Amino acid sequence: METDKQQKDKQQLYTDKFFESGHWLLKIRQVLIAIIGWLAVIIPIVITVLAFWASFDPRVPHLWAYHEGIYEIKFIGIILIFAWVMTLIFAVSMTIIQNRKRDRIVEQWPTFNPINQKERKKTIDDFIDKRFGPKEFRENVRSYTVKPEQNLETHQIQELYAKKDLDDVD
Repeated sequence: METDKQQKDKQQLYTDKFFESGHWLLKIRQVLIAIIGWLAVIIPIVITVLAFWASFDPRVPHLWAYHEGIYEIKFIGIILIFAWVMTLIFAVSMTIIQNRKRDRIVEQWPTFNPINQKERKKTIDDFIDKRFGPKEFRENVRSYTVKPEQNLETHQIQELYAKKDLDDVD
């Protein structure tokens, strides 16, 4: 009899005939398509780089020497350098701003009054027990319907803390 683990191992979430044994025509066709795709990317890049390089070095074979093309390559290069500089400035400035904000706000310890924290927990636990029943009941009941009068008001918990002078937000 098979175990649950063996059953799970047999279940496949996806299949790929390329990696199964056989299917040689599929494998050949997909490899050829991938190679043609990569050549369609690499060949124009190599031609462009060689043509640009040849405009500065006569030893490099001239595949094309149109001045407009060289001008466009230089223009696109300037645009890319400008975009890179702007991205660098943005990334560095945002890093500095976030680090300063973290030093100023997040790493201030404590951001709440730890002395009041236990009293706040006890206050909210007592409030919830009165409103919805004891904790054991709430955790063990299968379903529970909240009566309309049991719904919490928008700022009821903050008001409860303010009454007992446990509000840390000043």
